[in-house]
Amino acid sequence: MASGSVLFAGSHNRNELVVIHNHEEKKAWKSLDGQTCEICGDGIGLSDGGEVFVACEECGFPVCRPCYEYERREGTQLWSPRVEGDEEEEDIDDIEHEFNMEDQESHNHLVDLHENINGRENSQFPTMNGEFPTGSHGCEEQKLSSSLHKRVYPIDETRQPLSRKVPIPSSKISPYRMVVATRLVLLALFLQYRFMHPVHGAVGLWLTSVLCETWFAFSGFLISSPNGFPSLGRPTSIAFLTGICMYMYICICRIFRDNLHVVLMKLKPTQSRHNSQVVQTIRTYEKEGEPNMLAPVDVFVTTVDTMKEPPLVTANTVLSILAMDYPVDKISCYISDDGACMLTFESLSETAEFARKWVPFCNKFSIEPRAPEMYFALKVDYLKDKVQPTFVKERRAMKREYEEFKVRINSLVAKYLVVPPEGWVMEDGTPWPGNNTKDHPGMIQVFLGQGGGLDVEGNQLPNLVYVSREKRPSFLHHKRAGAMNALVRVSGVLTNAPFMLNLDCDHYVNNSKAVREAMCFLMDPQVGKRVCYVQFPQRFDGIDKNDRYANSNRVFFDINMKGLDGIQGPFYVGTGCVFRRQALYGHEPPKVHKRPKMLSCGGCCSLFGRRKNHQKHSNHSANGEAASLGGMDRDKEILLSEMNFEQKFGKSATFVTSTLREEGGVPASSSREALLKEAIHVISCDYEDKTEWGTELGWIYGSITEDILTGFKLHSRGWRTIYCMPKRSAFRGSVPINLSDRLNQALRWALGSVEIFFSRHNPIWYGCKEGKLRFLERFAYINTTIYPFTSIPLLVYCLLPAICLLTDKFIIPELSTYSGMLLVALFISFFATGILELRWSGVTIEEWWRNEQFWVIGGISSHLFAVIQGILKILAGIDTNFIVTFKAFDDHDFKELYTFKWTTLLIPPTTVLIINLVGVVAGITDAMNTGYQAMRPLMGKLFFVFWVIAHLYPFLKGLMGRQNRTPTIVVIWSVLLASIFSLIWIRIDPFVMRARGPDSKQCGINC
Repeated sequence: MASGSVLFAGSHNRNELVVIHNHEEKKAWKSLDGQTCEICGDGIGLSDGGEVFVACEECGFPVCRPCYEYERREGTQLWSPRVEGDEEEEDIDDIEHEFNMEDQESHNHLVDLHENINGRENSQFPTMNGEFPTGSHGCEEQKLSSSLHKRVYPIDETRQPLSRKVPIPSSKISPYRMVVATRLVLLALFLQYRFMHPVHGAVGLWLTSVLCETWFAFSGFLISSPNGFPSLGRPTSIAFLTGICMYMYICICRIFRDNLHVVLMKLKPTQSRHNSQVVQTIRTYEKEGEPNMLAPVDVFVTTVDTMKEPPLVTANTVLSILAMDYPVDKISCYISDDGACMLTFESLSETAEFARKWVPFCNKFSIEPRAPEMYFALKVDYLKDKVQPTFVKERRAMKREYEEFKVRINSLVAKYLVVPPEGWVMEDGTPWPGNNTKDHPGMIQVFLGQGGGLDVEGNQLPNLVYVSREKRPSFLHHKRAGAMNALVRVSGVLTNAPFMLNLDCDHYVNNSKAVREAMCFLMDPQVGKRVCYVQFPQRFDGIDKNDRYANSNRVFFDINMKGLDGIQGPFYVGTGCVFRRQALYGHEPPKVHKRPKMLSCGGCCSLFGRRKNHQKHSNHSANGEAASLGGMDRDKEILLSEMNFEQKFGKSATFVTSTLREEGGVPASSSREALLKEAIHVISCDYEDKTEWGTELGWIYGSITEDILTGFKLHSRGWRTIYCMPKRSAFRGSVPINLSDRLNQALRWALGSVEIFFSRHNPIWYGCKEGKLRFLERFAYINTTIYPFTSIPLLVYCLLPAICLLTDKFIIPELSTYSGMLLVALFISFFATGILELRWSGVTIEEWWRNEQFWVIGGISSHLFAVIQGILKILAGIDTNFIVTFKAFDDHDFKELYTFKWTTLLIPPTTVLIINLVGVVAGITDAMNTGYQAMRPLMGKLFFVFWVIAHLYPFLKGLMGRQNRTPTIVVIWSVLLASIFSLIWIRIDPFVMRARGPDSKQCGINC
C-alpha cells in the first residue's frame, strides 16, 4: 500500500467515491532415530543381558549407560518435568496431537476454498504461526533399533517459552490469605451479633445500619476474593525474538528450560566436543539476511474533539508509535477522527512530515521515550549512555525542528478556532467533506506507507492512515466502540495484521519495546494461542505530588489486576492493550488436547498416564480416522458456511477473505485503489446492519464502557488474558486532576457499569451455561457492575453519624466484653489485610489511603448519579451522553488542580459535609448541657463523624481552591439542602421510637 497525497472520500450507499488531490512452507519433522546417545554422541551400548541398553521402557530415550548413571547421580534433571502450563491439560496424550493437524488442515482448506471463490492470492506478508521451526543437526540422522523406536515421537519444534510467570512468595501471600479468611469469619460473627442485638430505642437506625453493613461485607468479599492468587509479574524473554535461541532435543519434555550457559555447565566436561549434537541453533524471528518473522501489528488511535484532545497531544502519540522499536514494515498506525475535523487532518499531515526526521533520530540514538514533547522535557542527564560524538549536535538540531513543528501545529489550532460561514475548504478548492460533523461521507488518507513513506535517510517508514467513518443522522454510530470496529475493518482490508494495539490519543509509547513485550505472550509457542489480549497497566503524567483524587489508581492496577492475572487474566481497560484479531472476530480459543498427569519413571524421565488412558487415545485416533472419511462432505459444509459469512462479517468479499487469514496479510495482487475503495465500503454507516458487529464481533455495544464489556465477552468464550508489567512503563497518558473533571470521569465509568448490569451481559448469569468463565473471574466482573449501587448504602452510612448526634441515639447497643473484642479483632483484620496487600503489591500507604478517600467521594456523588441515570435510561429511555475527558500535557504549576468548574456532582458531598459538621456542633452542645455522663457515648459518635470528614477532606480542599474560598453557589445549595433535611428530620423523626410517657388518665394532669 503506497502512500500518496490523495484523500479518498465517499459513501458506499450513495455509490460515491471522490478522489481529492491534496497536498509457510511445511516443516521437516526431526526424527530421533539412531543408535547413538543423544547426550554424548557415543554408542548406546549393550545391557548385561547383551541387548541394546534401554534407560526407560516407556519412552525409549536413546541414552548410554554412563550418561544415564551420571544424570541420575548428579541430579541435573536432564529429563525435566512437564513444561509449566501443561499441568492444566488432561485426558489425552498430546505429543502427537499437540498442534491438532486435522483442525489446521480443515482451516487451511477453508481459506484456500474461499480464496478460490473470490479469486484471491496469497498474502504479501510472510506467514507467521508463532512457532519455532526446527533446524538441522548438521550431521547424519541417527536411527534407533525397532525396539527403541516404539515410543519415540518426532518433534517438529522447540517449546522454549518467551515468558514466565513469577508467583508471589508464599511468605507474603500465605499470611494474606489467612488474614482474608479470618476477616470473613469475623465479619460473619459480627453480622450475627448485629442482627441478634437490636437497639430497642432506635430500631430504624439500627436496621438501616445493619443492612448497609451487610452490603459492605458482600461488596468487600467480591473485591478481596479474586486477590488470593496474584502474580508478581511476567518477565519476558525479548532476546529470544532477536537473539540466538538454543534448545535441546529431549524425548518427552521437548525442552530444557535453562539458558545456554546453564546447559553447558550441566554437561559433563568430556561431552563438550559433542555439544553440537545436543545444543542446536534454531531459526529466530529476526535474523540478518532472512525474512523477518515477527508478526505485523496494527495500531489504533482514536480522537473526536480537538478542543479537549489537542492536536499536539495526538501528534506526540503518533510519533511515538512510528518510532517504536519494531520492524517498520510490520507497523501500521490508523488514526480514527470521529469528529471529521479538518484540523486533525492537517495536523496529521504535518506530523507525517516531521516523522521523516524524528523516526531516524530515535532509531539512531535509541532514545526513550520517543514522544518528542516528553523526551525534551526530561529533567535528566540526556547524555547518559550516549557514546556517539554527533549526538549533542543532532539533538540540538532535532529540538529546534520540534519547536518549529509545534509552532506550525499551534498556528493550525489558532486558524481553526473560528469556522468560516461557508465551511472549510482544502488547498485545491474542494470543500472539506466533514464540514457537517453529523452528516458526512467516509474519508481515508494514506500519509505514509510502503513505496512512498521514506525518511530523510531513505529508509522506509511505517504506514500512517487517517480514517473518518461515514456518519448520517438516521443511523446509530455507537460512539467509541463503533469507531474501533470501523478501524478493525479498515485495517483488515488494507494491512490485516494478526495483532492490534489500541491506544488513546494521549497515551504515548513510553517503552519502545512494549510491542515486543506483548509478542512474547501472543507468539509464545506454549500458551500464546489461547491468549486473546495483553493488557499493560496505565501510568500517568501530570499528577500532583500528593495525588489528591487518586488519579494514579494504583490500588486497581497493582492489586486488583495482579490478582486477576493469577486467575483468567485482567480486565480490558480501554487503552494500552494488544489484541489478537481472530479473538475479536468471535472465534473461541483453540481446543487443547490435554494429557493426564505424569508419573515418575524411575527418575529418568516423565511419563504420560497409566495404560488405561491408552484406550482413550486409541478412541481419539479412531474418531480422527472417521472424521477423515467424512472429508468428502467437508466441502459441502464449507460451501454452505459461505452463506453465513456475509451475515456475520458484512457484505465485503475482500474483508471476509481477510478474516480467514489467521496469520494476517492481504493479497499481493490487489491494487491500492481497489483496497481503498473497499475500505470506504467497510466504514459506511449501514455496513453493520444485520451483522454480528457489536454483538458478537469486535467491540461490544450496549455500554459507554465498551472496554469492560468487550473483555468480559472474550473471557466468557474461554480466552486467557495476560497482564504485562515491564520495568519501564509501556505507555503513559494524562488524567484530569481537576475535581469536577475527575468526578465526571468516575461518573462515565460507573454509568457504563450500571448499563452492563441492566443488559443481557450481566455477569451474574451471562455465560454460566458454557462454564468457560472461571468462578473468581466472574466474581470480579460482578463487582465491576454492582459497585455503583454501593453509593446508596454509602450515602446513608455517611449521614448516620450526624443523625445519631442530632437524635442522641446510636446504631450500636452498649458494648459487652464479647462485642468489644469482636469489634477490635475486626478492625485489626481490616488493617492487617491492607498492610499485607501493600506488602506484596508495592503500593504505598499514601496511595492506599487516597484510594479509600476517593472511594467515598466518588461513591456519594458520581456513583449515585450513575445509578439514577441508569435507572432513568431503563425506565424512560433517556440516553446518556459520552463526555470526553480533557487531555493535555503535564502542567507543572497544576493550575487545573485549583480551577473550579461547576457541576451538580459537587452538591451531595458538600451537603454530607455540612450535615456532619452541624451534627458535631449539636452533639457537643447537648453533651455539655447534659453533663459528664453523656461524654462517653459522645466519643463513639464523634469517631464515626470524623471518619466521614477524614474521607471527604480532599473534596473539601478541592472546594476551597488555592484562595481557600468556596464558590457561593455550592454554599447556597448545600446549606439549603442541609437546613431542609434537618427541619424535616426534627419534624418527622422517622427512625427513633417515641418514648412512652405517663398515662394522664390514671395519674392526673399534674402527675
